[in-house]
Amino acid sequence: MRFDFGFYSSILLIFFVHGFIYAILLLRKAKQNDTKAEKWLAFFLFLCILYISPWMLGFAGWYDNQPYRDFLFYVPTQQMLLMGPVVFLYLQSLLNPTFTLTRKDYWHFLPAGLYFLFSLVMFVTDKLILKKYFFLASGADPDFDFWYQLVGFLSMLIYFLLSLRYYNVYRKMIVQLVSYADLVLFKWIRNFLQAFLLMLLLKLAFYVLSIPFPNLEGYVGNWWYFFAFSLIFYYIAITGYSNSVTSRLSFKVNDLWQQRPQFLISYPPEIKETNHEDIIDVDFVPIADESGSADFEPG
Repeated sequence: MRFDFGFYSSILLIFFVHGFIYAILLLRKAKQNDTKAEKWLAFFLFLCILYISPWMLGFAGWYDNQPYRDFLFYVPTQQMLLMGPVVFLYLQSLLNPTFTLTRKDYWHFLPAGLYFLFSLVMFVTDKLILKKYFFLASGADPDFDFWYQLVGFLSMLIYFLLSLRYYNVYRKMIVQLVSYADLVLFKWIRNFLQAFLLMLLLKLAFYVLSIPFPNLEGYVGNWWYFFAFSLIFYYIAITGYSNSVTSRLSFKVNDLWQQRPQFLISYPPEIKETNHEDIIDVDFVPIADESGSADFEPG
């Protein structure tokens, strides 16, 4: 396999390898502790190392040589439409131990699925039917088309806002339910959301700065964006792996965007013993409405 080692390719390779290792470690941790949150975080790290791979492999000579060039053209590495949903589902699985994917949750993956289907159509048409570039006649990687980068950025922004809203209503609920709320507010969640926001601001900043400084749009100029992005996801990998706090509070949000969201509170089923030493066991008293269901409206 071709890989031209140089300053630019080697630096990103370090982050790529470390991100991959941390993702594997998180999957191992999830299996040992029988938890879902680490699986979602591992998935997010896999998406991050895929995200930087075009610039790492590009400087390693892949865009200049076949069949590596076609691999980068037809394999969608910029999975921006997946990053947002994975972050949102990670947050839910961390704060709610009984969270499971429902049929409604699979709609989150529809945009990414459609883009994957689009990539498959491009490959079949160009390589198997026409046997020449048709969709990629411009000679540019479709992952970096302006429309896709814009849609992907907006998707990540929307899911950041959803995640922030989910965390905020959870925090208000916890304040109402327990007196030692500071122990349950999960400083890690706040730091994780701040890091994800920094990823968005970083992309926006490079785009804005590229207007007065066109050199930032070049291959070397963009490398510094991917380098900074790698620093952020490396922080997420290290601190996310070391985080061992989870919640035993089971709840369901009726409508996340109501001014006063309602929670259906219930005691979670028996949770298997894990190796966590920092699990917080939340005590609360369900508030029953007239129908007898346990509803809670934070004030």
